[in-house]
This record gives sequence, C-alpha cells and structure tokens, in this order.
Amino acid sequence: MSAAETSPSEDIRSKLDHPVVDCDGHYIEFMPYFMDFVEDVGGTSMVETFRQNRIGEVRMQPSAWHNMSREQRQHQLRWRRPFYALPTNLVEDRATSMIPRLLYRRMDELGVDFSVLYPTIGLDMLFIKNKEVRQAACRALNKMNATVWGEFSDRMTPVAAIPTTTPEEGVAELDYAIGELGLKGIMISGNVHRHVPQVEEEAPEWSRHAMWYDHMAMDSKYDYDPFWAKCVEHKVAPTSHAGHQGIGSMKSISSYVYNHIGSFNHANHAFCKAVFLGGVAKRFPELKFGFLEGGVGWAVNLMADIMEHWEKRNRDAISNYDPKNLDTGRLAEYFREFGDELISGKEDSFTEYLETLKADFENPEELDEFAACGCETRDAIRDQFRNFFFGCEADDSINASAFQGKKDRHLNAMFSSDISHWDVPDMRECVSEAYELVEHGHLTHEDFEAFMFANPVRLHAGMNPDFFKGTRVEAEVEKLKANGN
Repeated sequence: MSAAETSPSEDIRSKLDHPVVDCDGHYIEFMPYFMDFVEDVGGTSMVETFRQNRIGEVRMQPSAWHNMSREQRQHQLRWRRPFYALPTNLVEDRATSMIPRLLYRRMDELGVDFSVLYPTIGLDMLFIKNKEVRQAACRALNKMNATVWGEFSDRMTPVAAIPTTTPEEGVAELDYAIGELGLKGIMISGNVHRHVPQVEEEAPEWSRHAMWYDHMAMDSKYDYDPFWAKCVEHKVAPTSHAGHQGIGSMKSISSYVYNHIGSFNHANHAFCKAVFLGGVAKRFPELKFGFLEGGVGWAVNLMADIMEHWEKRNRDAISNYDPKNLDTGRLAEYFREFGDELISGKEDSFTEYLETLKADFENPEELDEFAACGCETRDAIRDQFRNFFFGCEADDSINASAFQGKKDRHLNAMFSSDISHWDVPDMRECVSEAYELVEHGHLTHEDFEAFMFANPVRLHAGMNPDFFKGTRVEAEVEKLKANGN
C-alpha cells in the first residue's frame, strides 16, 4: 500500500464521529527479551525451569502430540492443541505484533484510537501448575509490560497477568502489578484447574485424570471475596481471557478447529454463570467483569436461561415441585378412572408406589438456588448483567444480537480485534470488517458507537475514572461521562 493510500479500516475511522477503542488487542512476546525479566524475577535457574514448563522444548518430548501415532493419541486421548496460530504471510503484521514502536506507528492505519493489549504466550502462564514458575512468569510479564509499553500509553495499555490459583497469589500480584508497577488493567482466567480431592488422596497417580474446574465465584475451594474486594480497591475490572480447549467434549485428537470452536464461549458461560449465581455480582455491585473473545451470543442465551430458570425455580415457585405437596389421593383417583388397566392386580404395590412419590430428601435451607444473587424480578437479573461486558471479534455476525430491542435491554458487547492471532489475516481490515454490520443494516450508527467506543470505556472507566486520562481519547471519554454514559 502506497503512502498516499489509506487502509480499509483507516477509511472507516475517518467517517466516524467517535473514537475506536479496542478492548482486546494482542501482542506476541519477544521471548529473548522476556527471558531477561524471568531471570530478573527468579534468577538464572528459573529461566531453564520456565523453558521446561512452557516453551517449545516440550514439543520435542516423545509424549508430545506431534510424536505420537493416531493410536497412541486415541489411547491417551491426547487432544490437538493450537497450531499455525500466528501470522506469517504479512511479515509487517508479525513485526507489528512483536515491536511496540511499530504497533504505535500503525495505529491510525489500523483505524484504532486506543487499544487494551493482551499477551499471547502469557495467556498460558496463568495455567502453569508449578506455583513458583507460574508466579515468576506472571510477574516477569508484568514487569516487562510496565517497561516496554509506558512510552506509548497515550494510545495503548497492556493488562497485567494475575494468577488466581489461590486468592492470596491473586491479591499479591494485584498489589504489585497495579499498586507498584502502575498497570491499569488485568487479565485472569475464569477457571482454575484442580484435582478432585478424593482421587488425589486415594489414588494420587491418577489424579491428573480427575480434574474439576473451579470458577472462583461459586462452590470454590477457596473464598475469593478478598480477591474481588482487592479488584475494587485497585479500581480494575477482572477480564477473563481463557478457553475450554481440552476440557469436556473439546478434546478431539485430530482437529484443533473442533477444539477451538465454542471454547471461549463455554469458558465465559461457566465463569459468568458462577459470578451471577454465586452472588459475586450482588456482593460487589461496583465491580465490572469482562468476558473476552467468546462473543455475545452465549450471554444472550445465558441471561434468558437464568430468567426462565428463576421464573420456574425461585424461592416461591419451587414449591410447585415439592413432593410433599402431591395429592396422592387424587392422583390415585385419576389412575382408577383413566388407567385402571395399569394398576389392576397391583393395588398393594400401587399404594406403596404412591407413597414413594412424596419422599423428600432436600434440606429446606438449600432449596433457593437464587438466594446468593438476591434477585426478585427479571429486571433485577438484567440489572446485574449491566456490569458484564463481552468481547466480540470483528467477523462475528452474532454481535448484532446484543443490540436487539429497547436500548436499556442491550448487552454490553465490545469490539475485540484479536490482532496478532490467526483470527485476523490482515490487521488493516479489522475495524472495516466490524463496520459491515452497519453496512448490512444489522447495527445502527448509535449501536456501532456503543460497540466500538462507549462499552469498552464503560468497562474500564466505570472502574477507574482516570483510566483514559492522558490518552488520545480522554476528551471524548469525558464527554461520554458527562452525558451519563
């Protein structure tokens, strides 16, 4: 493209009367430089330990997927992990992903005014099993981010990687990354992989095959309220960026595409459901949550499902299904009038059967499964969902579903570019691809402004009013806040 030409996204941006804020851009770590920070945090020995835990050397092991036959993969259910996931055809895009100064120079070309940036290899650092390595890797990433991105803060900000295998480690890294380094956003995983305690105790050699997924907000091994409170204290929105590849049915031994499709949806669905039903959104009404890269279709479905379940199974409605309320005398009359042939000669067993239908083994104190969320109406459910924000990629036509019906019932869908990954073949076309929903009549210009600007701002500035202070979009953000958005 010649210097005189504009990119498709730059052309779209020039026609908008509002900024574009990318809630989920990505960079690719330049590993030789990152390892300097690993050494700084954990010493020379940690460099080698980290390599053994996370980097390419593991692919050379005999147990790696690439070195196994199909029969071996089937025998061990060794699922296919991501591959060919980073850009190679457009070398400038690959360089842009790795060099902060180049990304900064190309921001206008990408049609983006401000970007919240997430890591690539760093996404996996939250799941490192070894506690010391996990904590050292996340801290090294955060130190690197504070070092290399600071001079570009008027147009981009990196998030801190916050490990949350325990609430204590999450609190400690929040205090360091936000409190000391001055980073402004955070990335967590909405699920923590844990062994089933009984299996770990009775058959430890098999415990790795008996995993459960702790979503930190409901039925957790730990009390995470101190962590959520610390997020409020530091004025940061927990944004979850994790998929469910390798979990449940997403374990194809042959297809990464199979494992990838829906993986972020399922992970976000599970975490969001726990945040709501576990009462975190009720106990921390000022806390906003981001659920990234899964789109918004799952959220539309989840809110509707919660409402329908609440309507049928709330504190009062649940009595409709209380076995003790069953009038077995009248039920017997119906059988005798309309189904006598079914009970003929079985009077004793029929009477005994009717008594079993009234058996109730439930604890009355555990009947109300909506007690923690505290919602008494459908509108109360909707009100809690107003603090949930959903990262949506540009090519997802389902994004339009967030803006159906009355404006006060819209869900908080946000533009999530995912630049630097295979989802975006050409960085210059991401914003223009998102705009196609307007061109095709699925979004209004007002909807598009909410998607590309207002909702990302409300997520971050709603927690920290100074989040965009000193940035390219500060003036427009202040106008947005002044208008009550």
